[in-house]
Amino acid sequence: MQSNRHVMYVLKDTSARPAGKGAIIGFLKVGYKKLFVLDDREAHNEVEPLCILDFYIHESLQRHGHGRELFHYMLQKERVEPHQLAIDRPSQKLLKFLNKHYNLETTVPQVNNFVIFEGFFAHQHRPPAPSLRASRHSRAAAGDPTPTAPARKLPPKRAEGDIKPYSSSDREWGLPQGW
Repeated sequence: MQSNRHVMYVLKDTSARPAGKGAIIGFLKVGYKKLFVLDDREAHNEVEPLCILDFYIHESLQRHGHGRELFHYMLQKERVEPHQLAIDRPSQKLLKFLNKHYNLETTVPQVNNFVIFEGFFAHQHRPPAPSLRASRHSRAAAGDPTPTAPARKLPPKRAEGDIKPYSSSDREWGLPQGW
């Protein structure tokens, strides 16, 4: 899981002793993904946020605070706020959990399977919308709250030399030589 930059947080009950190793309560899988997301003005943005890829607490142990404990631990370790996360195909249970514990309710509609919440772009620099470009100076004078922090940087792309071309001559067909 390290090569794809995913991290799995596992919560285990050490007092449960099947085979002397404890029992898994649940897990939370996160990772950075390159996404193309729409902001509240429907402008396309290429970002690489921390994403919630999978979150599960055993059914018999839900509604006991274990999910909140695990999620809070992940937020601290990753040094991220809940509204900065992108969530891959969240269930209704997860959406209700995020609303209840982190007041995340208003989503920004996306064309992919990820869900982002209002505030996701709060710390990213966005150019003014085309219709507002003319009034840029008047907005600045009025104390426009548009954040000016730089957008999250994506990792550098691989050099062309690292990519091997794929063609039929490169394939092993398993045919005897001389065919």
